Amino acid sequence: MGQGLSIKKCDFKIPLNNSNHHTEEISIERLMVRRGQPFTITVSFSAPVHSYLQLLKRTFLVVQTGSHPSKADRTQTEFSISNLGDQNQWSATLEEQDPCFWTISVNTPANAPIGQYTLLLRACKSSYLLGNFTLLFNPWCQDDEVFLANEAQRQEYVLNQDGVIYSGTENAILAQPWDFSQFEKDIVDICFTLLDVGERHQQDKDRTQRKSPVYICRTVAAMLSCDEFRGILTECGTKQYHNGTPPSKWLGSSPILQQWAATQCKPVHYGQCWVFAAVMCSVLRCLGIPTRVVTGFTWAHNTNRSLSVDEYYDDNGRLLTQDKNARVWTFHVWNECWMARADLLPKYSGWQALDATCQEKSKGPSFCGPAPVQAIKEGDTKVDYDVCYFFAAINAKCQVWIQNADDTLKPALGGTKYTGNNISTKSIGSERCEDITQNYKYPEGSLQEKAALGKAYKNIKNLETTSSSEKQSSYIPAAPEEPVNLFIHLRLKSSLLLGQDVALSIEVFNYSGGDKAIHLVVGAQSLHYYGVPITQLWKEEFHFILKSNEANNMQVLVPSSQYRKELGENYLLRLTATLRDKDSFYTYLAQEEISVCDSPLTIEFQVISFFQQFPETVVQYQPSTAKISLLNPLTDPLEKCVIVVAGRGLIYRQRKYRLGSVQPKSIKELQIPFTPTQAGPRRLTAHLTCLQLQNLKSYKTVDIAAA
Repeated sequence: MGQGLSIKKCDFKIPLNNSNHHTEEISIERLMVRRGQPFTITVSFSAPVHSYLQLLKRTFLVVQTGSHPSKADRTQTEFSISNLGDQNQWSATLEEQDPCFWTISVNTPANAPIGQYTLLLRACKSSYLLGNFTLLFNPWCQDDEVFLANEAQRQEYVLNQDGVIYSGTENAILAQPWDFSQFEKDIVDICFTLLDVGERHQQDKDRTQRKSPVYICRTVAAMLSCDEFRGILTECGTKQYHNGTPPSKWLGSSPILQQWAATQCKPVHYGQCWVFAAVMCSVLRCLGIPTRVVTGFTWAHNTNRSLSVDEYYDDNGRLLTQDKNARVWTFHVWNECWMARADLLPKYSGWQALDATCQEKSKGPSFCGPAPVQAIKEGDTKVDYDVCYFFAAINAKCQVWIQNADDTLKPALGGTKYTGNNISTKSIGSERCEDITQNYKYPEGSLQEKAALGKAYKNIKNLETTSSSEKQSSYIPAAPEEPVNLFIHLRLKSSLLLGQDVALSIEVFNYSGGDKAIHLVVGAQSLHYYGVPITQLWKEEFHFILKSNEANNMQVLVPSSQYRKELGENYLLRLTATLRDKDSFYTYLAQEEISVCDSPLTIEFQVISFFQQFPETVVQYQPSTAKISLLNPLTDPLEKCVIVVAGRGLIYRQRKYRLGSVQPKSIKELQIPFTPTQAGPRRLTAHLTCLQLQNLKSYKTVDIAAA
């Protein structure tokens, strides 16, 4: 070492620094710090150091990142140790000195590239390795692009590991638990491996780009999307889930990321939109970017920026599967990330929409974003990145067509529907669903909405000028314009308990001046959430005469035995009613979607009786029990029942319990012993599968008292 300077050891003060930097949940063994905020180290010497001021002038710290660090490509920086640090760049301040040690405060710039760094001390011409540390984004630092001023929001969107993802329909929103586990062992290393792999595939060698949250978001999204050769997850579509895990069976992100890393970065089978968004949320929160999961109901997918999309039915009201990929999804899940957009006008900073699910685009990558949510709301579709795709997805008009037996098409009267009717996310500090539609859209019918739509129509170039409604117009047989003389309306509950029959009320009105010979077809189909029908479950036809200015109200019952065997993993039913006047060319259509909900699982926490002091309290490191009750709501037995239980900080890894059969209308109980290892709110999740039912989850949060 340099004359008079011999290094004995370096103390990174990991417990103190990690606590100050809000990273103690990531590791208590490695230094994890956030940029724009100083951290403290103590360098001890083998021999007393005298005349430290002279040595200090010849002593420097060096930080470097990447496999081949150099000053030329700005992956290596050398800076002196002084009494005055510079907060805008790498700097070091001597806080305390003694002949046997120096305590140094190291400052990282708020725009430093995130990554895994090495810290060296250089004196004269010799260097000494002090150790390694990881640098993350810092939402607590005002100068960081990801700065978030509200502490409750930082706790929720950066530090919270227990998520809720919404599905179902806009009128019956269902909550499913998700364990983001962004601070679980090895996840931070997997996140940086993910960036390394993504940059290699993009042939991007400029490590300094990692200072930009926009760049990080796009790199992670590219890695998550469904490229078989490099993606983290493989999207399945309508095919069977062979040699993989169905998307509905995942309970959290860490098993997916760990499997991807353990198999030399081979894609994990399988994911759907909510799995992509959940894993994206885990990675970005781990790296320090405030992120949340957002669900939009009635979403127009793969429109390629067009503000129109089509659905096709046969004359019996059965939804048809077309070759076109553009269709209306019952729900779609994406992310929002919080950041300043240094590349755009200041008004576009804040929440940015980011969608890792594959989109068919005329150019560019298959993912979308980050797109400023404010730009989406304003119809500023020229703004980067992909605002036009988000705007079209939540503002498109869906035209419904009836396909005749000879394959000709005609418009269905009354069948038009609109997208983006509800956009929701988990609220801050609770498991309540928060409606954030107003962030994306102005009130329906308002002047602001009309202005945004007008701007978007003007801005979006290369719309599908050969969109379905225009392309298919030549297939519509010529017919005189007919006034809307008939009206049909469906009434039913928006959600249904498992095992219940569907009670359907159909109202038909005749506003014409004459009697009408009516042919009414009512049907039920099971549906994938992405708009593809599974099977026709039930159909009934009615013929009757409807007199002028008369209404007919019909009550129809769809037995649960008709729908439950082929319900699909999303538990969605589409009910349709098609109405035809036998003397008219036109067909009237009404449709409603219903979500079959309510898991038959309930969870209760119990404390073992010999802890008498606080019998109602679950205490850290003290044995407790969770009771899971399974009610069979059906008239048939539930066979080969398996319950998978998971709970970070409550039980180690996942546990699987085989319950066998549960008889109709009966209850089977399961006792789960556990000893909590972490204090604070902790969630236990149970997932049921059996021959008759799939994708049924229940969860409960318990507050663990510190020992």
